[in-house]
Amino acid sequence: MAVETDVLDELRRLRTRIPRLTGSLAATVDGLVLAHDVPDTEPEGLAALTAAALGVAHRMTDAAARGDFRELLVRGSGGYVATYAAGATAVLTLLAEDRVNVGRLHLEGRRSGARIADLVTTHVGPGTGRHADRPAPADRPAPAEHLAAAPPATARPTRPIGTLPVRTPQRPTHQPRPQTGI
Repeated sequence: MAVETDVLDELRRLRTRIPRLTGSLAATVDGLVLAHDVPDTEPEGLAALTAAALGVAHRMTDAAARGDFRELLVRGSGGYVATYAAGATAVLTLLAEDRVNVGRLHLEGRRSGARIADLVTTHVGPGTGRHADRPAPADRPAPAEHLAAAPPATARPTRPIGTLPVRTPQRPTHQPRPQTGI
């Protein structure tokens, strides 16, 4: 597929632009690998973990009313894992050593995320993936409107990303037996 080759070229160029970058991976928001340059790391596992972290990051930004997801940075004792949005359907994950210039990592990661988004949109097309049903930033309601009364459940078959399910206790269908002699 042409998109894999183009995205892989972008990942290799990214490695030359960021000193101390140890790996990079482009994946769909569903966790499918588009292209990778991650030696000593299983790309499918990293893509799956990225998708899981992306889901949490989307929920966190929505719950905190901070707008659309842009990036996520995790720092461990051995370095950084940075995840950047690459359009609505893809994500870029970068692995870097502890001594990386984090400002440079962000600058180049954001630029590459935008390039990868263009490549994926050009080759694959918009509107696929787990979060494709999310409204575009211009279509999002204002925070006050978002908190207004919700339409009935029949009008909205799925709950929006970032909201938590509410469990309604059910009444038992039978009467519990009284306990004796304890």
